[in-house]
Amino acid sequence: MDKFVKFTGVVAAIDRPNIDTDAIIPKQYLKSIKRTGFGINLFDDWRYLDPGEPGQDHSKRRLNPDFVLNREPCSRAQILLARENFACGSSREHAVWALLDFGIRVVIAPSFADIFYNNAFKNGLLPIALGNATVERLFEEYRNAEDYRLCIDLERQVVSSADGVEMPFEIDDSRKYCLLHGLDDIGLTMQYADEIRAFEKTYYERMPWLQ
Repeated sequence: MDKFVKFTGVVAAIDRPNIDTDAIIPKQYLKSIKRTGFGINLFDDWRYLDPGEPGQDHSKRRLNPDFVLNREPCSRAQILLARENFACGSSREHAVWALLDFGIRVVIAPSFADIFYNNAFKNGLLPIALGNATVERLFEEYRNAEDYRLCIDLERQVVSSADGVEMPFEIDDSRKYCLLHGLDDIGLTMQYADEIRAFEKTYYERMPWLQ
C-alpha cells in the first residue's frame, strides 16, 4: 500500500447525496478480486452513454460529455468532493478499488457509509468527513474555478485551499499511522513478525503434539 503523507491534487465534484456503491462500480463488474482494472468502470452508468459489460473494449464506448470525470482537468482528479452518506448501499470493496484505480486518493464528504469508510482505510484511500457548511464552501469554490485543487496534509490533519484557508479533519490515530507508513492489515501484522515467530517456537516446544 502506498504511503500517504501530503499532496496537492485536482478536485472533481459530484453534487448529489446518497451515492451508492452500485453507482460507483455496477454489479456486473464484481467478478474479479484482483483489485486492479476497475478504474475504467468507475461510475460506469454515468460515465458512458452505452451499457457496459466485463471484457468489453471500453475505449469504443461513447462517453457522456456532461459527466464530470469526462472533462478536463477532472479526468485527472485525485480528490473527489461529494455530499452526505457517500458510498451507501451494498458492502462491496470494489467501490474503493475502482476509485483508487482511477486515481482518486481522497474523498471529501459530510458523511460516509460505515462499511465503505472502513474499507477505504484498509486499501489506502483517505475519506475525510467535513461539516456541511465547509463542504458547501468547497463546492462553491469548485464551481468558480477552472482548475480547482486542494492540498491534503495527513500529518497535520488539514485540508488547505489555494487561498491558504485550512480546514482540520479528524482521523483515528491507528488509521493515520497505517496511512502514513503505507501499511494495510497484513503489513501492520508483519511488523511483529519476529515476536510472532518467537511465540510460535515457544508454543510448539511446550505442546509439540499440536504441530
